[in-house]
Amino acid sequence: MNKYTLLFIPALFAVQAMAQDKKPDPAKDPKTTEVWEPVPKIVTPGKLPQDAPSDATILFNGRNLDAWHSVKDPSKPAAWTIDDGFFTVKKGTGNIETNKKFTDYQLHMEWKIPENITGEGQSRGNSGVFLASTGGGDDGYEIQIMDAYNNKTYVNGQTGSVYKQAIPLANANKKPGEWQYYDIIWNAPRFNEDGTVQKPASVTVFLNGVLLQNGFVLKGETRYIGAPEYKKHGPASIKLQDHGDPSPAISYRNIWVREL
Repeated sequence: MNKYTLLFIPALFAVQAMAQDKKPDPAKDPKTTEVWEPVPKIVTPGKLPQDAPSDATILFNGRNLDAWHSVKDPSKPAAWTIDDGFFTVKKGTGNIETNKKFTDYQLHMEWKIPENITGEGQSRGNSGVFLASTGGGDDGYEIQIMDAYNNKTYVNGQTGSVYKQAIPLANANKKPGEWQYYDIIWNAPRFNEDGTVQKPASVTVFLNGVLLQNGFVLKGETRYIGAPEYKKHGPASIKLQDHGDPSPAISYRNIWVREL
């Protein structure tokens, strides 16, 4: 080995050591925590927050109830009254529900208690939206709708409650005669093959932009009498209630849903 080789070897090790020193430290390199896929789909939002985005399913377009049917007789169309851009509960005809079934979704809907509302408590503008209809009548999971502007009732049954399960975090009701709006995130329950609950349902509810339910975990289907419990089901319709109280009927408009 000649003297030049002897000089080269230390120099080589020095270059290698310098190269190793220049390798990025994962703890200091931001690229190690960057994720590039999958790329989220592009959704065009509406001009206003209440406008349906590009990927929404329109459940009421202001003209007809073609997306709905009678709960009493699913072969029949919804019999509620269509007006100028909205529809109104037709007392005595029963609940209506969507033709399409859903699992997890984001729901926007607007509703109005009539200005000439009468009655008190649960008999004052009562209705409700069932986030998953699991049978006839009021089977399913209900978010209450009623006049709670200046009307006392049990608090786990006022507007924004998960009926008989969760008290709303606030009373954000407008006075009768004004349009109000719900924005709801629904995560449906999941079941094992034997019918036991794998994952319970949860819901987040905004009324007029105010948070009323913050990821509340449901104990089962909502019931007027008795404790809530689950029964196995899959995708389900969204249902609106014809409550049957004697007060003037409430109205709905601008209903759309985004599947999650």
